[in-house]
Amino acid sequence: MVTIPRQIVPALHAALRDFPAVVVTGPRRSGKTTLLRAAMPKAQYVLLEDPDIQNRVSTDPRAFLESLRPPVIFDEIQNTPLLLNYVRTLIDAKPRKMGQWLFTGSQEAPLMQGVTESMAGRAAILQLLPFSLYEYSRVEPLLGGFPEVLLRPRTRELWYASYLQTYLERDVRIITSVRDLPTFRRFLSLLASRHGQMLNRSDLAAPLGVSVPTISEWIRILEITGQVMLLQPYFENFGKRLVKTPKVYWTDSGLVCHLLGIQTQAELERSPFYGPIFEGFVAMEILKSQINRGRRKELYFFRDRQGLEVDFLVPRSSARFWLVEAKCSKTVQPSMAAPLLSLGTASKTRTERRIIVHLKARTQTPMRALAPGVDALSIDDFAQEINRSKS
Repeated sequence: MVTIPRQIVPALHAALRDFPAVVVTGPRRSGKTTLLRAAMPKAQYVLLEDPDIQNRVSTDPRAFLESLRPPVIFDEIQNTPLLLNYVRTLIDAKPRKMGQWLFTGSQEAPLMQGVTESMAGRAAILQLLPFSLYEYSRVEPLLGGFPEVLLRPRTRELWYASYLQTYLERDVRIITSVRDLPTFRRFLSLLASRHGQMLNRSDLAAPLGVSVPTISEWIRILEITGQVMLLQPYFENFGKRLVKTPKVYWTDSGLVCHLLGIQTQAELERSPFYGPIFEGFVAMEILKSQINRGRRKELYFFRDRQGLEVDFLVPRSSARFWLVEAKCSKTVQPSMAAPLLSLGTASKTRTERRIIVHLKARTQTPMRALAPGVDALSIDDFAQEINRSKS
């Protein structure tokens, strides 16, 4: 089995040194279990999706925990959340024993509520998303970042089809009673076609014949299970009227391609969705660079009523930020820098860098000659740059 180092490992080791418990959340099959078992190879492993284990926990949780010898990895803790209360009592009995109780979970919001209520101050919380380009050079928009797809790319279509089926049967049914799974499956494909767009719930509800509250609930499910993220507009007023509607992005570009029926690189390059898919790919590289270092997620977009739009605003230290435009092109044109320069002027001295991220290729003319103060970086170079930065 090939093991690819994860960028989050230093943050995980720090958490194991400083907290009695560590919780790693993230989408199914993002590598959470592999991460913990590699970090703690001698820890006992317990799969909480096993019906026999669930029965033992529900029947006599104290006896079940007494049969274990820490450190212990509990996989998919959302299946038996009551365990958190009993683990808390064991932690309080030996508060100086660090790194003894490790949990993974695929349903972030309910799990975090349980951790907050039962393990406040006792558990470090980390999030693991699929591989970033910085971690593994094979990551690309068509394949996405799920470990099993990257290691066996020929099985991509079958893997994603199976993943969606498992996702529908497990996570969706556990979180809420979606009665019409075929319509929910159509919703997934429809939402994939809105990848990178402003979220319009009415526009999604009408073709599916469901209510707007139903769409809101379904999007909440996708957020809870780490499948999509809502990118909020930047909140500071630059003297312009700003939009307040978030954008919706899928967290894995490979899954988006599968939902849209894009099977080859040639099809992707011809697709009208190539631009939004690349834009979302850049967004996730930024977010992964933050959470893999144990930092909070901070990413926004900018759009005002006059039509000025910048893809991403990345907060930096000292109340400064990077302005980033994602362009699905191998050729960088001077006009691409216009929004960055316009917003950079409006924000006065707060802008630290202006960057155009583009596809892999050598820029014929240096961007600094076209627009002073604007850097043109390939997606590979940008991934290195965003992860090298200390702030």
